[in-house]
Amino acid sequence: MRGFYRRLMVLGILAGSLLSPSRGRCAGITAPQVLRSIERGRQFLISSQREDGSWKAAGGARYPVGVSALATLALLNSGMTVKDEPIRRGLKYLRSLRDPEPKQTYEVSLAIMVYVAAKDGLRDRGRIQRLAAKLESWQVKAGVNTGLWSYGPPGAVFPGGNAAGDPSNGQFAILGLRDAAQTGIAVRRSTWERASRHWRTAQNPDGGWSYTRSGPFGRSSGSMTVAGIATLVITSSMLRNDKDLNPDGTPVCCRKYEPDKELERGRKWMERHFAVGYNPGRASWLLYYLYGLERAGRLSGQRLFGKHDWYREGAEFLVRGQSPQFGSWEGIGGLESTPEVGTSLALLFLSKGLAPVIINKLKYGPPHPIDRGRIGDDNWNRHRDDIRNMAELISGLPKWPKLVTWQVVDLPKAVKLRREGVRELLQAPILYLSGRDAYDFPPEQVKLLREYLDQGGFLFAVRNCDGIDFERGLRKLIARIYPGGTATLKPLSADHPVYRSEYLLKPETVKLLGVDLNCRTPIIYSPDDLSCLWDKWSRQDPPRRTPETKAMITRATRIGLNVIAYATGREPPSSLAQHTDLNDAGKQDVIKRGLLQIAKLRHSGQWDIAPHALRNLLMALNRTVGMSASTRQRNLAATDANIFKYPIVFMHGRKSFTMNRQEIRNLREYLRRGGLLFADAACGDPKFDRSFRRLIAQLYPKKKFKRIPPDHELFTSKVGFDVSRVRRREPEIDNPNETLNTVVRQGKPFLEGIEVENHFSVIYSKYDISCVLERQSSVACVGYIPQDALKIAINVILYAMLQDVDYRDQVK
Repeated sequence: MRGFYRRLMVLGILAGSLLSPSRGRCAGITAPQVLRSIERGRQFLISSQREDGSWKAAGGARYPVGVSALATLALLNSGMTVKDEPIRRGLKYLRSLRDPEPKQTYEVSLAIMVYVAAKDGLRDRGRIQRLAAKLESWQVKAGVNTGLWSYGPPGAVFPGGNAAGDPSNGQFAILGLRDAAQTGIAVRRSTWERASRHWRTAQNPDGGWSYTRSGPFGRSSGSMTVAGIATLVITSSMLRNDKDLNPDGTPVCCRKYEPDKELERGRKWMERHFAVGYNPGRASWLLYYLYGLERAGRLSGQRLFGKHDWYREGAEFLVRGQSPQFGSWEGIGGLESTPEVGTSLALLFLSKGLAPVIINKLKYGPPHPIDRGRIGDDNWNRHRDDIRNMAELISGLPKWPKLVTWQVVDLPKAVKLRREGVRELLQAPILYLSGRDAYDFPPEQVKLLREYLDQGGFLFAVRNCDGIDFERGLRKLIARIYPGGTATLKPLSADHPVYRSEYLLKPETVKLLGVDLNCRTPIIYSPDDLSCLWDKWSRQDPPRRTPETKAMITRATRIGLNVIAYATGREPPSSLAQHTDLNDAGKQDVIKRGLLQIAKLRHSGQWDIAPHALRNLLMALNRTVGMSASTRQRNLAATDANIFKYPIVFMHGRKSFTMNRQEIRNLREYLRRGGLLFADAACGDPKFDRSFRRLIAQLYPKKKFKRIPPDHELFTSKVGFDVSRVRRREPEIDNPNETLNTVVRQGKPFLEGIEVENHFSVIYSKYDISCVLERQSSVACVGYIPQDALKIAINVILYAMLQDVDYRDQVK
């Protein structure tokens, strides 16, 4: 009869949840909404492509190549590759333009960006080099607009164009040359110097930039100001120098930075005039402005301009303004009012802005003595381009997303957001903490950092400038985050996977310390000033950089990449990924009748390696399928009589374990009475796997522990989610002497179990589920990716609750 009541309980839970008020949802735009919008825009562009691979826009006869290059670039950034037919046709069209090649600055720049984004081997390298050389030769080299570009070669006349050069052509030329430099093509330093000098001297007194220095277009505008911000970031990165090196080639890491006054004034202008529904200071070119806004925010690491989340607000505006009939966008004025161009610009904003934020750089410190709303010193930012450079280095590396970004997060402001503060930190999988001096974090900031780590966050700390005090402060912070001596900072073991997560590093030559907790090491610290060398990294080496300096920079970036790979598994979440606060339900539920209750089994093999996994699963059940499950966790030994009160017992671990006769006897009786044992090997641990198989043989000496058929109803929508195809992270080569190369393979789910009277009383995964549920999996964890692990676990619970169990003797 217990099975009947179990079914009745499930139906009651579901019915109750359907009749009850809906639970709160995160306000604002979501990633699925943006992805649907991108797909509709993409389909519009595909449907508009002509047979020869080109696009034609009304009024676009002046730019026969530019419109097609822009549309192809938008499709490439929206997720398509050279394997897709529209991209192949677009590239074929652009490559067919041998003589003459693109003749205008916009078109040449866009063509370079397309070829670089296509990543079609070495096929386009010659074209990129030839087009980049054109751009360099076309730069204005005399007059008031020195450092800009006009519509084409010097002296060429284009109807309606400014032969003396303008900042719009100028910013596109810089974008094209930047992409060319990213492929290893040399761009003369003088080209970057002229461009940087112009934008710095052309800044208006109010901090913005305008299309001209006087006249009707001499007023600062949003589109030109975001162009100025992005251009200064790009040119600064290309104009690094090695003037501050010691005689032995090591960098001077404690020099005083001169603030970038022009860049800061540009940011302030954007804070004062921010908008997404119009181009500030201009009545037209809205989508052109939004495309530039994405670039300015992403390259400068700004998630916020003032109090405005530029991507969320912009994405919400664009999704709402998309044509419901065609999936296109039309802007205001000029070519962007044609749907082909307008849609391309909107897609570039949505797609590139959705790039995953890989690191939040933590802004912390004492408040300013006068302006209490801002940090009073720059201890947090000793090396201001360190994380920006690491994000640029990672973008496009093999096995990484083709574009990742970074941002600064203000810790005091995050605290003021209260419950939203954790989500603020969780927008990136890594929180980067650096400095030279110790800082005594206020209690509310310590509490927020603890919540961030508990919910799967990762803290990467680096000491700057040989700051002994910083390490002292870090140890004190860790002791406050984890009081009672539960966590200590100690050298990582030589077999730690961080030493081979991206490159094969020699542990004896790398100083890394960490805090080991649960499924992984959530805090890693470098006492060496790695970020000083990251700050020196550049796509193009500055003049006279020595091989010794290059070797030091390479070593430092590889150590950093290994830590980032370990923490993220090379799969950082999108910028709109939703994170659930472990405490968003308030106080833990009181167990009462009508609530699904699951116990967690204690044993000797690190039984609580993922302490929040079960609670996160139960919260997901409540949130996604409408069940009413108690999130109050009860941890029980197999000998505890209370075990019989729970229909399901959850078990995991990461070490070998054994059970005594009494534990085995009690657990056997629990299963005989209709209970379900749901277990997984945390991080796919082989020691736990061997022990669990030995336990099953003791529980069921005459039954076969077998794979659950992939077509079983457990994996279908009849029970819950359709998980007939899932993704698992597995090592390509499992050799401790080689780099930890893991791949995500898609295939049929793999669960094993013991079947009794047409139902499974034991369901087990040798691949990790619990560390993913804990939000603490790493590149070293062999198991299902987060979305699929959660769906499998939910299906197991739903399957268990829908079984009719016969009380005959099932253990024979």
